[in-house]
Amino acid sequence: MLAALPFLKLAMISLERQRVFRRLVVFHVLFIALLAGAHATLSWLPLANLSHALLIAAIIEGAILIGWRLAQLPKSQALEFLLVSPLQPRWVLLGEAFAGLGRLALVTLAGVPPLLLLVFAGVLEMPDLGVLTVVPFLWGAIGGIGLTAWAYEARIVRRWGERVMIVLVLVYLIVGVLAAERLSNWLTVLPGEAGEVVYRMVLFCSRYNPFGLLEYWLAPARDAALAWDRVALVAVGSTGLLVVLTARAAARLRGHFQDRHYRPMTNQRRSDVASIGDRPLAWWAVRRVMEYSGRLNIWLAGGFGVVYAAFILLGDAWPPWMGKMVFHIFEGLGGVPAVTTGLVVLAAVPAAFQYGLWDPSAQDRSRRLELLLLTDLDGDDYWGAALRAAWKRGRGYFVVAGILWTAFGFAGRASWLQLVLAGLAALNLWAFCFAVGFRAFSRGLHANGLGTLLTLGLPLLTGGLLALGLPMLAPLIPPGAVYSSLTRAPSLLWLPGPLLTLATTVWLAKSSRRRCVDELRAWVGSAR
Repeated sequence: MLAALPFLKLAMISLERQRVFRRLVVFHVLFIALLAGAHATLSWLPLANLSHALLIAAIIEGAILIGWRLAQLPKSQALEFLLVSPLQPRWVLLGEAFAGLGRLALVTLAGVPPLLLLVFAGVLEMPDLGVLTVVPFLWGAIGGIGLTAWAYEARIVRRWGERVMIVLVLVYLIVGVLAAERLSNWLTVLPGEAGEVVYRMVLFCSRYNPFGLLEYWLAPARDAALAWDRVALVAVGSTGLLVVLTARAAARLRGHFQDRHYRPMTNQRRSDVASIGDRPLAWWAVRRVMEYSGRLNIWLAGGFGVVYAAFILLGDAWPPWMGKMVFHIFEGLGGVPAVTTGLVVLAAVPAAFQYGLWDPSAQDRSRRLELLLLTDLDGDDYWGAALRAAWKRGRGYFVVAGILWTAFGFAGRASWLQLVLAGLAALNLWAFCFAVGFRAFSRGLHANGLGTLLTLGLPLLTGGLLALGLPMLAPLIPPGAVYSSLTRAPSLLWLPGPLLTLATTVWLAKSSRRRCVDELRAWVGSAR
């Protein structure tokens, strides 16, 4: 444990990590305050939604504070000096993980005061406060460490692991979406007691997961003793999973570092190099973002999108032996307009964060740019490389959104003019996020805070306007323009927001491409 203290000290005095930490604290407090205010204003908003939002936010924060740092750590060759020192590799990983867990704990505790307001208002009780703090923290830590363990695995393990997860996604779509509340009827066709066993397994998984736990804990008719039993079981299981993932990541740190920097040249790598063409920067950026391509998320979104589209098209003709509950839940949360807006925002994530060009640290980025700026590459080359990488990574979500929009139109629930406007607004949102992200890259501004504002802050602001009964202001915000194009009749009042976004995007694109190289040179000079 003493070996972790230098890493904790470094994490606390690092200016860049301090900035990220402070921004996350501010975001976390404002986010919980917004949720608490929404619950106080909208009496119909279930407490379960508040708990689920807290859990999702904690997982995202864990990925930022722990997963991002640890996943980027082996990319720096400076790590080799630590790996050959008397300090064992596992203590390097554990030290960094301990520092990340400490910062995540501080961010989580920063959200306690806003939750206390709900306790004083009689909405929550003191035990609720403990559960809503501990469970999200544990799963935020699991999200960060799990991301690290997955990134550290050998390529063959990731490849087969992805195939296994795709099969599990298909099982989830069949069991949790198509069967849903009709699952017991489906299982009657199994021989003997197999159906009962499968049903109990599915029931156990649905109850003893963090989302199901929090939903039951905040249910008005819960059994207190059973709720505490579920909390204890989930907490113990989560802690055990966290320990296993941490141990696996610690064991793989040295191997992952050697895989990255000392992997021998193979025939496959030679064929990859032969496909570079006359745009090496674009080839490198695409190859970089597709190393961890996120295909599993596309499979999950695509599978659900296709099934949801079928439900929309069939309507009342949906077979009675198939479940409807999941679709009714999504219809109650905003339906196709809300789902497709979320998909477009997901597609814009690589555009806002500029995964293709950003390096894990300012030092690595400065060294890379010192070489690139000696070449004949101009602003158009950097722009094209970033554009190709961002589109390659996010285009799958656009395809899923397109499937849902098409089904929405054929079902007669939106006019084709509305669908065209939704598509244009979606492209407008993506282009705006890309232009802002590229502008930040060219000026040396870190993408994490800005990307979080674009992909989390703007959707939350849109939701706040809708919750406050101000839907006419939603089109002024890019995600709101996508959503409102499908929920309101076409009107000239919708145009000012998208036109303003488009004008800003065009201005940023022109100025960034023209001044990119000069600003990069200025940043590299100041970073020395």
